[in-house]
Amino acid sequence: MPASVQNVTDQNFKSEVLDSEIPVLVDFWAAWCGPCRMMAPVLDQAAKDLQGKIRVVKVNTDENPETAGKYGIMSIPTMILFKGGKPAGKIVGYVPKAQLTKAVESAIA
Repeated sequence: MPASVQNVTDQNFKSEVLDSEIPVLVDFWAAWCGPCRMMAPVLDQAAKDLQGKIRVVKVNTDENPETAGKYGIMSIPTMILFKGGKPAGKIVGYVPKAQLTKAVESAIA
């Protein structure tokens, strides 16, 4: 099954992210955000490269303000890695794939 980035909402955030058996990288984004659009292919590639190690999901901050507010999202894109239901790492702004992969791999090691 090919890895793909899934959309998550306020309603299913707990079941899809917090209760996940493997770490989940959550991309907090919005459709109008240029850097968020630049991050999309990087996250798609990371989902493929790290398949089996992590899941990658997206939360649209405009459509899901409850989850964004709970985790103090002030700038987008913000990527938070959840491990065991708790935040284990955070990246704010656009980053190249190598930097994203390195940060994720060090957080899940």
